[in-house]
Amino acid sequence: MLTEHQSGGKTVWVDLLNPTNEEIGKACGTYGLDIPPREQLEEIEFSSRLQYEDNVFTLSVPVTAHSKNQDDDATTPLGFVLTRDILVTVRFAQLHTFEAITTRVERHERSAPDIFLVILEAMIDYGADRLEELRTEAFRISQRIFHKGMRDQQTYNVAQVNSMLRDTLVEIGDMGERLSHIRDTLLVLQRAIPFVTEHGDEWLDSAIKARLKVAGKDVRSLNEYEGHLNTKIQFLLNAALGFLTTEQNNLFKVLTIASVVGIPPVLVAGIYGMNFHFMPELNWTFGYPFGLALILISGVLPLLWFKWRGWW
Repeated sequence: MLTEHQSGGKTVWVDLLNPTNEEIGKACGTYGLDIPPREQLEEIEFSSRLQYEDNVFTLSVPVTAHSKNQDDDATTPLGFVLTRDILVTVRFAQLHTFEAITTRVERHERSAPDIFLVILEAMIDYGADRLEELRTEAFRISQRIFHKGMRDQQTYNVAQVNSMLRDTLVEIGDMGERLSHIRDTLLVLQRAIPFVTEHGDEWLDSAIKARLKVAGKDVRSLNEYEGHLNTKIQFLLNAALGFLTTEQNNLFKVLTIASVVGIPPVLVAGIYGMNFHFMPELNWTFGYPFGLALILISGVLPLLWFKWRGWW
């Protein structure tokens, strides 16, 4: 689908949504530009993502598909072909930020570089919002893992705590995946903004250059915070795995105690179950209670010893 946006009576922005190769070829002929297909936009090397030739920028930025009707967070390429007079965007997913961008563009007359900056700023704002969401989720998971209430439950409801920790691992893995998608976008933006500033210095006006400078600082700060958040997520992952290991150790400890405590009573019962002819206890009036008491004592003494050693 092709959408044109005009300003001052001329087309300044062309938005291509899910275009076929035929539609891209037609747009290339109409606007006299070399618009790359999806295969080229998906290349990961920076020499392919950032190009400048004959006063035309060709940029590709991986973005998260954040359609309201789309649940996954897979990245999709967003292409830019920018000249002094026209901007062409090529995208393959619904991006709700484009709705707000379109509204802003239609309110005032804007140049192609100005619209390009509006889109970049919207992408940066969206990345910041996503990082804030992940920070909130990380704080919630941290409270769940380290809160005293969870530690109290470990003694009384081990199965529930284990289930909670397994669910937490899944959530942390999902957070790490979403954070990696944000990182992909920010890393490309960190290279793209100085690239545009440097090569477009001759024909970009001072206001655009100033906004590019601010946008570059915002991206650098977001990259730094993304690194901090990644460290936090790794810490939570290690903590959850550590608690799972502790729970497993507690289970093996219980099994060890049970097996050790069961050995002396079995030994006593085995001795008195041999039924030799000359066993004086067999003729005692209180021989049976004596045997039961001996079995009980032989089981209690190891428990007291484990208690003294602090095993339980």
